[in-house]
Amino acid sequence: MIGFIKGNIISAKPTQLLIDVNGVGYLCNISINTFEKISNQKSVSLFIHTHVKEDSITLFGFYTEPEKMMFELLISVSGVGPKIALSILSGIQIDDLKNAIIYADSSRISAVPGIGKKTAERLILELKNKVDQVNAEGGTELPFSMKNEAVMALSTLGYNNKLAEKVVRDILLTEPNAPLEELIKKALSFLNK
Repeated sequence: MIGFIKGNIISAKPTQLLIDVNGVGYLCNISINTFEKISNQKSVSLFIHTHVKEDSITLFGFYTEPEKMMFELLISVSGVGPKIALSILSGIQIDDLKNAIIYADSSRISAVPGIGKKTAERLILELKNKVDQVNAEGGTELPFSMKNEAVMALSTLGYNNKLAEKVVRDILLTEPNAPLEELIKKALSFLNK
């Protein structure tokens, strides 16, 4: 089984990556979150999940090990295959998904395109006691409710949920202790540029 790949990027699309490893091209399916992290690089190192079916072998690549661990947890849930798991990881950050599962926020999970309320509830039910094994991806995190409030406030104002999450996360990297009101103001000034 392939567990890790390091090589030069031949072509990169938001959901697929072709990597040259010593003259052999490996096609890896990736999440949009991984794509955002590697889009400006010429070479890359990815953690790999090798998915073997009767008629195919498919590689799924992840920029971080926690993302790979979350992917493997997601596909362990009945009715969630690799494509749905990749869709979930493309629509929500690892830390936010982990918090949504822990705090039983099915509406946050079902906000991901293609994920219904029943699937979200099944994920919460089956993974609630397992997501603790996934390490946080880094950075200082605001308590879930405060961070969630900032993103929800921006979404209510009509901003794209994924973009709002990214802006809030970027602000938190430089100012981890920013109060909620200041966090929303800074996000708004960034979004209105």
